[in-house]
Amino acid sequence: MIQKLQDSRAVLLGAVAIFAVGLTTSGYVLGDGLRRAKMAERSVTVRGVSERDVTADLATWTVSFSDEGTTLAPVQASVDQKSGAVRAFFQKAGFKPDEISDTAINASSSFDRDRKEERVTVSRSIQLRSRDVMKVRNAYARQSELIRDGVPINGSNVNYVFTGLNKLKPEMIAEANKNARTSAEEFARDSGAEVGRIKTASQGYFSVGARDGEACDECGSSGGTSPFQKVRVVTTIDYDLG
Repeated sequence: MIQKLQDSRAVLLGAVAIFAVGLTTSGYVLGDGLRRAKMAERSVTVRGVSERDVTADLATWTVSFSDEGTTLAPVQASVDQKSGAVRAFFQKAGFKPDEISDTAINASSSFDRDRKEERVTVSRSIQLRSRDVMKVRNAYARQSELIRDGVPINGSNVNYVFTGLNKLKPEMIAEANKNARTSAEEFARDSGAEVGRIKTASQGYFSVGARDGEACDECGSSGGTSPFQKVRVVTTIDYDLG
């Protein structure tokens, strides 16, 4: 009887020992697997920037003016005279007639309660569009001459646009990607790792802004009030780290 109990106890202890070894082994395998999985998840997200200083190659300048009175015909005649003065100013500055065009004309009427009469207002806008941006810039600086010529300006807006963006894009994207890779490699060296494959990558918007203004990743590319501009693009890349 005693011998039978001792045999059973030996069997039980053997089973426990086997279970313990198996648990230890599986724990090591699981732990090593988690470590490898954690290593596989190591990555770094970097941004690469590329910038170019450019000069706008297209300028549009819109001059708006108006007049009012009690009768449409004389008001219209007055606005036509002002329109002629604006066109003469542009041509005197050296621009061709085909660079000058009407962009808007509007006539409206309203009752003036103080004067107790109907008032007619005629508004008009003339636009200059030229590739000679420096000539436009010089003429814009002399726009006070229009006021001396009897044109009370309601609005005067000039916009400079760089139209060669598509030619710069491939080169700038390549440069931004290269700069992102350099940043990733510097980070990897500091952390004792190596840069692996690209996990994800996204190209930012191309922005065109004033050369002396603040950097703007989300700016558009419709131009600005200065012909001296800066093109900028930012790429964001996520690299594996080995």
